[in-house]
Amino acid sequence: MSLHRLASVVIGVPNVAETAHYYEEFGLSPAETSDGSAAFSTLDGGEQLRLVPAPSRRLVALTIHADDHEDLGRITSRLAALGIRAEQYPAGIGVVEPVTGTRAFVRIAPRLIQPAVRATAYNGPGRVERAGSRAPGVLRETAVRPRKLGHVVLGTPDVEATERFFLEGLGFRLSDRIAGEGAFLRCSTDHHNVLVLRAPIPYLHHTSWQVDDVDEVGRGAMAMLEDHPERHVWGLGRHHAGSNFFWYLMDPAGNFSEYYSDMDCIVEDQLWTPETLEGAKGLFSWGPPPPPSFIKPEDLAALMTGAHSAP
Repeated sequence: MSLHRLASVVIGVPNVAETAHYYEEFGLSPAETSDGSAAFSTLDGGEQLRLVPAPSRRLVALTIHADDHEDLGRITSRLAALGIRAEQYPAGIGVVEPVTGTRAFVRIAPRLIQPAVRATAYNGPGRVERAGSRAPGVLRETAVRPRKLGHVVLGTPDVEATERFFLEGLGFRLSDRIAGEGAFLRCSTDHHNVLVLRAPIPYLHHTSWQVDDVDEVGRGAMAMLEDHPERHVWGLGRHHAGSNFFWYLMDPAGNFSEYYSDMDCIVEDQLWTPETLEGAKGLFSWGPPPPPSFIKPEDLAALMTGAHSAP
């Protein structure tokens, strides 16, 4: 695959300062800006989130990394075959997804090599990996810090067209489908980097951020909820698609943010067979049932009203 990474996202919000404070608490590292935006980095991925002023919350842009200029040429040709024109830049291209209006940048960049984190020692039946000490998860005291941006979920009123943009235009791969509702797409070895989801209007459903293990998922969420129980959305649980542990929270603008760990990894395309997931499997393997607000965010009607009244 010439694509190798979901590098960053730009999210428009009406309350940049308040939302920026949330993501700093979430564990992202703030960077200096001078244009009214707020920028954040992860431990391994560098700058991966930028918040910009917008009348209502939305996914403004995402950046994907590719290997070389030949990759950009192939992507430009595939987009042209779909009737979509790409703007040319010295080290990349920019293009607008026609249905949602989200801008996608594909840039040439080195591949991300994450430093290996020692596997957490877990005891099990007939297996003692940790003796004479308490579990690491109960001894950790430092704040949870996400390692990288994992994926973004984009609502679209035309799933087929948006899916075609990512698959046939940009060169993503299909990992799994949710029957009649969406598709899990990847531009790296992660199970998914973009989930295209059926929705009445374009909107950002959530961003997802990798942490070390399930203890960090739980510790991160509990710290975020300690003084703000209203941030809770859904968790703790484990997905079927991607297999990852999850816990979802809500930022002040209404976007969901997910801590995740233990995502499926697809190194060889030939060794993975996409499935079409029905019913609960499309959402989760175990955990509490998802609340109605996860399926249909509470501000969706307001977003629809704003979209329909916009000039």
